[in-house]
Amino acid sequence: MWPNTRVTERLGIRYPIFQGPFGGNFSTVKLTAMVSNLGGVGGFGAYTNTPEEIAQIDAELKAATDKPYNLNLWVSDLDGTEARLTPELRAVFQPYFDEVGVGLPDKTFSFHSRFDNQVQVILDVRPPVFSFMFGIPSSSILEECRRRGIMTVGAATTLDEAIRLESAGVDAIIAAGFEAGGHRPSWLAPAEQSLTGTFVLVQQIRDKVRLPVIAAGGIATGRGVAAALTLGADAVQVGTAFLACEESGALDAHRNMLFSEKARHTMLTRAFTGRLGRGLRNRLGAETSHLPFPLQTQLIAPLRQAAIARQQWDLVLFWGGQIAPLLRHRKAAELMEALIQETSEAFTPA
Repeated sequence: MWPNTRVTERLGIRYPIFQGPFGGNFSTVKLTAMVSNLGGVGGFGAYTNTPEEIAQIDAELKAATDKPYNLNLWVSDLDGTEARLTPELRAVFQPYFDEVGVGLPDKTFSFHSRFDNQVQVILDVRPPVFSFMFGIPSSSILEECRRRGIMTVGAATTLDEAIRLESAGVDAIIAAGFEAGGHRPSWLAPAEQSLTGTFVLVQQIRDKVRLPVIAAGGIATGRGVAAALTLGADAVQVGTAFLACEESGALDAHRNMLFSEKARHTMLTRAFTGRLGRGLRNRLGAETSHLPFPLQTQLIAPLRQAAIARQQWDLVLFWGGQIAPLLRHRKAAELMEALIQETSEAFTPA
């Protein structure tokens, strides 16, 4: 069970520990390569990157590690292609923009899907692991990944999603529990209806699906790793704990907040991006009106920039999971060492 599982055997890695892939410039080559070099699988969230940037990131990763790593994309990367602010939305957000002294954008917000171009780069560069969220790539893409030796990993927030992923022919499934920080990668039902906890979801999927399961959400210690493996997971994915490390792309204020008492209180909100995600509770996150994803991100961008400059943190979303109050390590190497040691101790007979 530990540390040898179907996942470690498939990838030839020492430990069944994945680092969560963070989008929005939170991932770094340094963190991704470090986790891989320490025996796990580093992850880089690339859904906000251009194809050219993804190719460069992959080249840097290949130069920094000869171990398996994971590139992550969003299959469905938009909920709306164009929108303007309604009078109702303008009334909601105008006071926040006035508070930080920037104008509320008066324009048409637009976005066009980038997944098809991004995934072609994935096929070209052949990362050891390609994980994806918010749906399933086409059968031709999955078949091409198999032909090129790329391990495919899909995210499920419900048993129904896991069954669909298995039917599509992916290689492994991330069981994404509601405790996790960041976006809820639900795609068969609304995210608000897909809030199963990690350890329940792992057991459900393990009982009905034959594929390896990677538990994600609420895991930041060796006890959590051991619990997930005991319940049937073949690996774990650790997000918030790695996000809090100095090697991530998070702001210092973000990391400090994750180690503060404010980390005790998280919330699920659509106010910052238009899709449901978990972060540390704040004032703006309580708003329920929004544009579709990712148009809401475009609306909020100048507000976020101004709020950061003014250090007005109650208007900035800091992603974080419910496990944040247990965080102890600010360096990725120390976190990996602790996860490995604590898990080994949990499986060592007294």
